[in-house]
Amino acid sequence: MHLEDLRHVRQPLQGGGQVVVLDTGALITAEAAAMLQALHSRSVHGIDAHLMKLAQKGAAQFMDTYYIGYGDKSIGDCGTATVFIEGVSMLAAKAIQDSQLYNGQESSTRYVDFSTQPFISPDESASELSESLRTFHTEGLATMKEELMDRHPRGEEDEKKWKKAINARAFDIMRSFLPAGMATNLAWHTTLRHAADHLLRLRNHPLDEVRAIALTIEEALNTMYPNSFKQKRYEATEQYVSEWMKESYYFDLNTQNTSEPISFFSGVRVERDGIDRNLLARYAPILSNRPIKAELPRFLAECGSIRFLFFLDFGSFRDLQRHRAVTQRMPLLTNSWEFAPWYLDQMPQELRKKALSVLQKQRAALNKLSIAPVYRQYYIPMGYSVPCRLTGDLPGLTWLVELRSGISVHPTLRRVAQEIGVLLLETFGLTLYIDRSEDRFDIKRGEHDIVEK
Repeated sequence: MHLEDLRHVRQPLQGGGQVVVLDTGALITAEAAAMLQALHSRSVHGIDAHLMKLAQKGAAQFMDTYYIGYGDKSIGDCGTATVFIEGVSMLAAKAIQDSQLYNGQESSTRYVDFSTQPFISPDESASELSESLRTFHTEGLATMKEELMDRHPRGEEDEKKWKKAINARAFDIMRSFLPAGMATNLAWHTTLRHAADHLLRLRNHPLDEVRAIALTIEEALNTMYPNSFKQKRYEATEQYVSEWMKESYYFDLNTQNTSEPISFFSGVRVERDGIDRNLLARYAPILSNRPIKAELPRFLAECGSIRFLFFLDFGSFRDLQRHRAVTQRMPLLTNSWEFAPWYLDQMPQELRKKALSVLQKQRAALNKLSIAPVYRQYYIPMGYSVPCRLTGDLPGLTWLVELRSGISVHPTLRRVAQEIGVLLLETFGLTLYIDRSEDRFDIKRGEHDIVEK
């Protein structure tokens, strides 16, 4: 079989994107693999006997009977699918990735030419808002590259890596003016079970775009795996999920039931410390003797969790959300909070003045439009801060702060990781390998790429 003979399933999305379910060309498909593992768990005859049964009868009737008919969800964990979702907004990408079981990749915005990249606009009357942000982003990107070359002249570094590092730093600054409705691509590698479970939430999402994408993914998966996505839909379940998604999916401090209004604040707050000190004390040697690069054992999660609250620009939240070992709420992107100062501070004076003018005009224009808050997100620059609520246990938090405190991490996210790390150090005295150095231009940013050779 040749690559051109593979039968990938393609379903178009409104607006020009598409969903592609990958056909790997495997003779033993995802459904067949699930069937074999299930049979293997139910007898001691060995895999060869099950392979013979597969050859004789196929996987269709088995999956339809046991996975769908009997509702044995664990069978769906034994087969996987790879789905490519193209031409969707960054908001939609975050919704698809909003699961601790998500595996996959999203296009790195640092390597996308946004001068030609389309954007998703649920209200055509507001499209010009996105265009104006794109224009400033493109012009500012060129200005920042020149500024950074003067600010960080090349020494003995490799010229190619130096230029890549300059370009990366310039984009790290100017990405703040990209609207969240800009189009991106992502891949989703998932078990058949998780796909079905997550699609239940996605098809009841507050955004029309996400609901449409979910139905398209379902159609594509059902075409590729016709015996694994026949789950009966229950009206009461769909209604229940739809209601809590509508009322509570987006985390918005303005709508929280608090005794006093919450205003913008800097730094990281501990909202709740639920760590059992007595239990944790039993594991003192494990906490203090951990060498660099080693992970804490997962069973330490039994000691409890901590909930943090902080503000972070939406652009960096996109990176933070990739951490699956902690629980995070999906923030509602608004222009109610501060535009992260770091981005403006990196700009030369004239560009900064233009940036502030663009933000003022964009805010005034958006306020004139009658658009629901969830749809206003599409037109808001990703440099605006959003409230982030993050809950994690010590193993998950340790991994997060050590990885995200590194010098190659975006400075606004790095600051949050450093502050959480300091709080953990001061509170629990455990060994943490966090980089507490000041932000600086790092040539290694020019090495973070995947290129053809």
